[in-house]
Amino acid sequence: MKKFLLILFIIFVLAVISLFFVFAQREIPIGEKVALIKIEGPIFESTKSIDELKGHLKDPSVKAIVIRVDSPGGAVAPSQEIYEEVRKAAAKKKVVVSMGSVAASGGYYISAPATKIFANPGTLTGSIGVIMEIPNIQGLMNKIGVKNEVIKSGKHKDIASVFRGIGKEERIILQGVLDDVHEQFIKAVSEGRKMRIEDVRNIADGRVFTGQQALKAGLVDELGNIEDAIKDAAKLAGIKGEPQVISKKEGFSLKNIIKDNIPEEVNNLFTSVKIKYIFTP
Repeated sequence: MKKFLLILFIIFVLAVISLFFVFAQREIPIGEKVALIKIEGPIFESTKSIDELKGHLKDPSVKAIVIRVDSPGGAVAPSQEIYEEVRKAAAKKKVVVSMGSVAASGGYYISAPATKIFANPGTLTGSIGVIMEIPNIQGLMNKIGVKNEVIKSGKHKDIASVFRGIGKEERIILQGVLDDVHEQFIKAVSEGRKMRIEDVRNIADGRVFTGQQALKAGLVDELGNIEDAIKDAAKLAGIKGEPQVISKKEGFSLKNIIKDNIPEEVNNLFTSVKIKYIFTP
């Protein structure tokens, strides 16, 4: 009986390995590739995007990278971190940005150092500026009879508190912070787009542009959709014919291949025997 169970187990393992290689050959591109990275929604963290960029840079079969940006912006530091990694990547491989519905503020920040930028005619982009919004609920607190007591070690330790207004001196301090970050943004765009810093400063007042307007202003290179960006990236990288596109979801994961291609009953069987995956995303 034990021998019979052992034979069944060996057959099962061989079947799983065979399925893996069949689906791997069918779905995972080989040869020269264009990698696709998607950065969507508000930018509040940078780790995922940076890890993807670094992974594709290490892969010799990836000849070009397309970054699909569909973001209204976000926090300053994560945008700067992604900007820096895009800049480094563009120095080693062709990096093409494809703008979706919106690529404004931080969304434009991270796009600036790319080799080439595509936008749709109706894409909303630009918004080169910095904003800080601070609620003031002092009136409400007074109305309901609640008072906020503060103990602090420095004069400006509670700067930008929502429980009171902003004083003249505090406004000057905060304005100085925003002006400094704004200047960093302008410099980043100037260096990334290879534009005169004064030309960038003239349009860096927070205004948004359509893709068509951005093209005239020099903020993007060409009008086109994501397919145009992929084809152009392949051409820039010297890939002949239809480019093979990979993204994170196509990583070497036995789990994903089984999940996407095997009936649910078989998936449940795999789960029940607790298969340990050799290949991970």
